[in-house]
Amino acid sequence: MLPSLFISHGSPMLALQPGASGPALARLAAELPKPRAILVVSAHWESRELLLSSAAKPTTWHDFRGFPAELYSLDYPAPGSPQLAEEAAALLREHGLAARLDEQRPFDHGTWVPLSLMYPAADIPVVQLSLPSQLGPAFQTRVGRALAALRAQGVLLIGSGSITHNLGELDWHAGPEVITPWAKAFRDWIVEQLARDDEAALHDYRRLAPAAARNHPSDEHLLPLYFARGAGQRFSLVHEGFTLGALGMDIYRFD
Repeated sequence: MLPSLFISHGSPMLALQPGASGPALARLAAELPKPRAILVVSAHWESRELLLSSAAKPTTWHDFRGFPAELYSLDYPAPGSPQLAEEAAALLREHGLAARLDEQRPFDHGTWVPLSLMYPAADIPVVQLSLPSQLGPAFQTRVGRALAALRAQGVLLIGSGSITHNLGELDWHAGPEVITPWAKAFRDWIVEQLARDDEAALHDYRRLAPAAARNHPSDEHLLPLYFARGAGQRFSLVHEGFTLGALGMDIYRFD
């Protein structure tokens, strides 16, 4: 059975400058059985309701500004999977969660950037599931549990976000050895609760975790973690690290 994953996708420049995360993602993909399909919850598809991308041939969306021209020339031509979108919608409905199909949604960079490092051949069908971020962590745990059965059917479930995400306090000149104390304290707290399987504390992270609001001024980049955890069980740390002083690049696995 495939695990579920939480991937901190970092800056879009990860596609061109993979640092330590790129090899870690490549190794992880090589260790796993090849999925029949991939379903991704990306922090960059916020919505009011659950939506599933159902295009047969999604386009690659460069949903960012101010980066080098080379980044905008990258394409990730993986096929979509209308069939998987229907299967996922049916599972969600069985668990009391309404979901609609979206035939227009392209791949945002929270999806195509990490997948380009894991599966560069782009030969595995990919579906995105939107993130109703206003509903918070417990809802994402519920969504993950509703779709957990897909893991046994050869579908790799991925939550793509960031373990810390305060873009206003990044040091754009910092090397990987620079780690901001308040970012590390938050990251370490999350890992401790994951290792303890303390769901109540994780759901209440904004009140309990050190510097929670500083690390996540808004929820959307942490919420995919709850999806991944809800879809899996046993937690393990695949990769840890920081870039730009305070941008966590951790990768977690849930078997």
